[in-house]
Amino acid sequence: MLDFDVGEIVDRLCFLVRRFVDEAKVNGVVLGMSGGVDSTTTAYLCVKALGKDRVKVLFMPESETFNPEDFEDVKNAANNLGLDVVKTDISNVYKAFLETIPFSDPKNFKVNGNLKSRIRMATLYYFANKFGLLVTGSSNKTEILTGYYTKWGDEASDMLPLGSLYKTQVKKLASYLNIPKKIIDKTPTAGLWVGQTDEDELGVKYEVLDQILYGLVDLKLNPELVAEKLKISFEVVEKVKGMVEVSMHKRCMPPILEIF
Repeated sequence: MLDFDVGEIVDRLCFLVRRFVDEAKVNGVVLGMSGGVDSTTTAYLCVKALGKDRVKVLFMPESETFNPEDFEDVKNAANNLGLDVVKTDISNVYKAFLETIPFSDPKNFKVNGNLKSRIRMATLYYFANKFGLLVTGSSNKTEILTGYYTKWGDEASDMLPLGSLYKTQVKKLASYLNIPKKIIDKTPTAGLWVGQTDEDELGVKYEVLDQILYGLVDLKLNPELVAEKLKISFEVVEKVKGMVEVSMHKRCMPPILEIF
């Protein structure tokens, strides 16, 4: 149910990226690369669409979660694309925030992880402003629908090329673009705290999650029918439905509270 013509989608995305950048009258794009499949696929698409001279990539490690293997994967992928990687360590900025903010708690992994994501967002926009670029995000449709991202953090961007594609579809794109298998097969993680993985937090494998979301959102089926078709428990489908509902605010601009 999630099959599609990968080559056609790649061509369409490249056209849309080019058009968006040209209409914005900017010099190109900047994006953060983590060594994961989403950001790597986004980088490959941007270079294919715009050429390497119009794409700038940043690697923004933080000492608590830094994995040297991720940096090697980023460098290898960037080298394949003819890109230079700007390494910008956010550790000192992050520590300064914790030392400055009242009631900060170094053990509150989720809150602090969100802070790291927002620091990376601010860093990307600094580069974008300085060099006349658009910030390109790497969030996919699965993350967007479930709210699995930091509000005003990793999803904060000027465009989301992968925003119409579920996670499993992004992997198909990655294979088509000849992204290293090591990156495609890597355990998905936001890298916001040690040991964190996407599927542990979400509580369901992406292969199942994408099919549930496709049934609920794209086909507009009721949860009972989705559970029946996929031969999974109704409770799992209801949990995913709840994720979509409670994260609605993340997918909307702040509401204007009309008083007149």
